[in-house]
Amino acid sequence: MLQSLEPGSRVGIIRLRSLGDCVLSTPAISLLKAARPDLEIGVAVEARFAGVFDGHPAVSKIIEPRSRAFRAFSPDLCLNFHGGTRSARLTALSGATHRAGLDIFKPQWIYNVPIPTAQEILGLDRRVHTAEHMASAVFYLGVPITEIPRASLPVTDGPAANAPSVPYAVIHPFAATPEKTWPANNFLELARNIRRSVGLEPVFICAAGEDISRFQAFPTIAGAPLSEVIRLVRGASLFIGNDSGPAHLAAAFGVPELIFFGPSDEEIWRPWRTQAEVLKATPIYSIETSAAILALQRLNVNQPRDGERP
Repeated sequence: MLQSLEPGSRVGIIRLRSLGDCVLSTPAISLLKAARPDLEIGVAVEARFAGVFDGHPAVSKIIEPRSRAFRAFSPDLCLNFHGGTRSARLTALSGATHRAGLDIFKPQWIYNVPIPTAQEILGLDRRVHTAEHMASAVFYLGVPITEIPRASLPVTDGPAANAPSVPYAVIHPFAATPEKTWPANNFLELARNIRRSVGLEPVFICAAGEDISRFQAFPTIAGAPLSEVIRLVRGASLFIGNDSGPAHLAAAFGVPELIFFGPSDEEIWRPWRTQAEVLKATPIYSIETSAAILALQRLNVNQPRDGERP
């Protein structure tokens, strides 16, 4: 497929929702750009997640996820990573000669390059991680199959403006649904242990509209721009949180992580290519704080980070 594209062709990638999905699409995009550096890659993404791609070395353009804007980009190849109704419409109206999406995407007539499952492409008989799932699509299109790298994010030099002046741990105690959310009191108990036993200053973060008042005994950062959150987690010595988007930001920089899972599949959504302890139970509140403390001991996070981890 890629060999048929003329030099300098445009590839329009559709990556709607959510933060974690956006972050975990960057390995595939980086592989595509490495295989064909001449391609101009544009990503159609909602404004709130555009910071994942804006300034990324593999991405030439951020595209408003509207049919007129996407068509104006004039993609030669449209690659739909999302698969919902809205992304199907964007694909159909893209004007692209080649329209690629998973062969299970509906309606099938939109896609003239149907992509089989990651298991078929990679020769696996297990569930695959989300990063593997998206990378397999570009492998099918002609990128040589190779090791799938860590996610990558654009970031400016220097610490975040609101970062502590001492070594710190970032804690994100929120999730999309209650069944994915470890109890607030447990996070507080764990934060006290981190400050006392690990020697890191806990910093609680949340998105705009989330109530962080229960965590005011510690430094808190609420509603910071995505670019600042990226800089903050890059400088952390440890990340703790539920199965949610910020965990994937931290993994992109190799930050050690402790992540709590409820009903979600940890094989598909666990931190990608970083040292991590995953604790899973249904219901999630049955995970004891003592188990989390033992997991921290296994991580052995007892030294400040010295720059970015390899």
